[in-house]
Amino acid sequence: MPAERTLPSGFELSEDGSHAVFMKPIESSPNDERSYRLLRLKNEMEVLIIHDPKADKSAAAMDVHVGHLTDPDNLQGLAHFLEHLLFLGTAKYPRENEYKEFLALHSGKNNASTSLDNTNYYFEVNYAYLEGALDRFAQFFIAPLFNEDCREREVRAVDSEYKLKLQMDQRRLFHLGKHLSSRGHPYWHFGTGNLQTLEVEPIRDGVDSREELIKFYNKYYSSSIMKLVILGRESLDQLAEWAVEKFSAVENRGITPPAYPSPPLTSKEMLTTVFVKPVKNTRSLEVKFLLPDSKEYYTVKPVEIIAHLLGHEGKGSILSLLKKQGWANALSIDNPSGGIGHEFLKIIVDLTQEGLLHHEDVTVLIFQYIKMIKDEGIQPYIWEETASLASTSFRFKEMKPAFQYVSKTAREMQQGFAPEWTLSGSTMIRSRDNQLVMDYINRLTVDKWRGQVVTQDTSIVPNGAFTETERWYGIEYHIENVPGPLSNRLQSLERHPDLQLPEPNAYIPENFDTHKVETSTPLMHPVLVKHTPLARIWYKKDDVFWIPKVNIYFYLRSPLVGQSPSNYAKVMLFVNLLKNDLAEESYSAELAGLSCSVSSAMDGLIIGIEGYNDKAHLLLQKVVQAIRTFQVDANSFTRIKDRLERTLRNMDFEAPYQQAGYYMQYLNQERMWTYRERLEELLQVTPDDIQKFYPEVLERLHIEGLVHGNMSKAEAIRMGEIVEEGLYPRALVPSELVELRSLIVPRGCHAVNQRNSTDPSNLNSGIEYYVQVDNLSTTTATEQRTSQALIQIMAQIIQEPCFNQLRTIEQLGYVVQSGVRRLGGTSGLKIVVQSERDPIYVENQIENFLRTRIAQLLDNMTEEAYQKQVQSLIQRKLEKPKNLGQESKRYWDQITSGYYDFEEVELDVKEMERATLAMAREFFQQWIQPDAPLAKKLSVHIRSVKLAPPGTEREGDELALKEGTVIIRDADVVQFKAGLELSKAPYPVVDLLRYSKL
Repeated sequence: MPAERTLPSGFELSEDGSHAVFMKPIESSPNDERSYRLLRLKNEMEVLIIHDPKADKSAAAMDVHVGHLTDPDNLQGLAHFLEHLLFLGTAKYPRENEYKEFLALHSGKNNASTSLDNTNYYFEVNYAYLEGALDRFAQFFIAPLFNEDCREREVRAVDSEYKLKLQMDQRRLFHLGKHLSSRGHPYWHFGTGNLQTLEVEPIRDGVDSREELIKFYNKYYSSSIMKLVILGRESLDQLAEWAVEKFSAVENRGITPPAYPSPPLTSKEMLTTVFVKPVKNTRSLEVKFLLPDSKEYYTVKPVEIIAHLLGHEGKGSILSLLKKQGWANALSIDNPSGGIGHEFLKIIVDLTQEGLLHHEDVTVLIFQYIKMIKDEGIQPYIWEETASLASTSFRFKEMKPAFQYVSKTAREMQQGFAPEWTLSGSTMIRSRDNQLVMDYINRLTVDKWRGQVVTQDTSIVPNGAFTETERWYGIEYHIENVPGPLSNRLQSLERHPDLQLPEPNAYIPENFDTHKVETSTPLMHPVLVKHTPLARIWYKKDDVFWIPKVNIYFYLRSPLVGQSPSNYAKVMLFVNLLKNDLAEESYSAELAGLSCSVSSAMDGLIIGIEGYNDKAHLLLQKVVQAIRTFQVDANSFTRIKDRLERTLRNMDFEAPYQQAGYYMQYLNQERMWTYRERLEELLQVTPDDIQKFYPEVLERLHIEGLVHGNMSKAEAIRMGEIVEEGLYPRALVPSELVELRSLIVPRGCHAVNQRNSTDPSNLNSGIEYYVQVDNLSTTTATEQRTSQALIQIMAQIIQEPCFNQLRTIEQLGYVVQSGVRRLGGTSGLKIVVQSERDPIYVENQIENFLRTRIAQLLDNMTEEAYQKQVQSLIQRKLEKPKNLGQESKRYWDQITSGYYDFEEVELDVKEMERATLAMAREFFQQWIQPDAPLAKKLSVHIRSVKLAPPGTEREGDELALKEGTVIIRDADVVQFKAGLELSKAPYPVVDLLRYSKL
């Protein structure tokens, strides 16, 4: 540490002088068994090292406190472009794909993101390979090459990412808010960038974007504004040694994070309303305020308290009243950054059609609630509840995957928390300061706000038209000053008699006993504690995490639900109406850390209760009672049917690659009603239909439940009784419990389902290429295990070269994914691409990739390289759940799959260890190779209507499918499916009674 620099309070220089150590304890959750140490390197970089002796994965993250606000005005997207180009080779490791290959071979992955003021880089890797990954990672911040050869390719990757999100309303609205901000602050920057801003315009103006990128890096990538987090199994001393050794060479340029004193919104932008045309048929009102940055008040969290009050959904809340008026479906609060020194508070209301007509009345109601808070102040119980819940949340904080944890922690280290509160600063409320909170509330004034109305209905827009179009996203909008009559109403507000502050919360937990008993070998599966013709109840006491929480799930199976698209539409509507009835109750519970969910499935309903176990039974009783006593409210019916109808219609505007996945599932599933079929039936449903139908569904059921967490066996059985006694159904007969089957593609079949995109403005096409490998119903159990192991091994081998070849080298599109698709009795390998190129061209490139790159890779693969791939896969599969939710999901997925294969991971691993390189080669040649005799391929092509007509393709593009390919048109899908054989239905792999004797 340079002698002339004074160490921050609490740090002491190490014996060798290479770094300083923060000497006070770092406050961590009592539930957290990891050890922490905060370092300060000689270059002023702060490093948090984390010793986790149980970690399956090690991880690291670097947060650089500079983002796209710092882009030059004439090179917007430069910070994002740097994020892309940084990873492609360093002086020490010049091969551009070396870092990603190293991670892929050791169960790892990496990612990065660029925001307003931060660029965040992070990775995870198998715990034994942390040092090698760290060494490669550090070099990006010491000596990156920014290869000229990669420049054009990565500009196009940025452009592809931009085009991926062109039709996403969330991104469009975010950007429009920036576009309409003050030019005195760089908040207006187009942060993503594209081909135009990073190549076309710079070339026109004689600017070298790579040269400017290097200047940007050399100016801002300074250790003084970097925060590093390293998590590993190694001791804190070893991690500290690596941090010093590998990151001390990062240059300290002596800068502070770039900040801009002028506000992103000025009086010129205030008191205006922007009317915006969305891509999807949505309606919303946003009321936005600009506030001074509250980060320095993190011990009080004044804006969080205000957001808690404005966003409350209980009795007397803004949303409660809007629902009664029939004006709104939902309300949310957003508190995004506006750059260092500034933040926004947004109240966003999802409007009904009637609410859209009354959007000014909704605005008045919001300001009436704000006035009420100003008049009444912050009541003591609100402080106590908020602080208590924050403290409880931190006390029983659950572990996240290392990948997410280090990224989030590195970003939070930039917030300016006291070093001892590095981990707790974002959660805990330590001080009560009424005056500070009131100072912030008093900034929510009727003369300093901005409105936004989102609608496709031009009759709402003044003068009946969107008059302006934003450049980059083509967003149509119109901007008006707030009308005089509305301003006058806001200036003379009166208290609304139906508004009130939140009542004390009855769901706040009080009992946190876990009855912890030291357990050397936790149970690896749940136990069947009840098994009757009516119900099966699975139970596992939490013996891993020892937290006072529980996850409870009940599957109410009814053959009536999926019998027809009409029935399914009715159940979807019933579920949404039920959730509306439960909204106020469930919101209070959720604030107290206890959530409930109700959802529909093809063969029934699913109830979920997750959170602190103390009051979980009360919430379950409320849900069951609401189901049993449900009565259709006509006003709610109209509002919720409209919202569900728009949700189904808006599926036309989902991303093309997501649509391809949706139709792939449809082609492979025995019975599945498409969203259009459901929509058609939904339009016919009346309130009376729902009132008559839902009792028929509940009359005969099979109840299957999982209770996992801090409950006794007796309490778990009681949860089942609450459902049984509350609904009191008759049992189904066994034949009604047969699971849905999947369809078997015949050997040698090469079929393509071609569909035009339903979004006329989307430039992208999508493809899912699926090679069905395994028919689980016609092979022995041993053959099935072997086949499943080999599919997963092939997916592991293909994953990294697939991304590198199709995305990085060929630049087919920003979305390139590969992996295993498993559905019922069938499974196989999938490759997904979203591209501006024709899907036929993309399919041919996928097949060329398999035929050449992968075939050669396998032919030339050594036994050592193969074993590295297999071990990487095994290590990933053997990762232990990081929290109760992950463990519950493993069990519930097996229960709902119908296989109850609780030992699947261990048995799969045994087969993977047995599988040889020769077996993998033979498997590829028989099943995956596009020209293989057994290969059976099914693709879905979602073709953009923006593509040039067939026959006008790019020079060199081959747009002919392989000879013998079966083309499935929309009108042929039902006939195609009807001609396929069915797999066996999913069935338990063992006698379930085996699990009742444990």
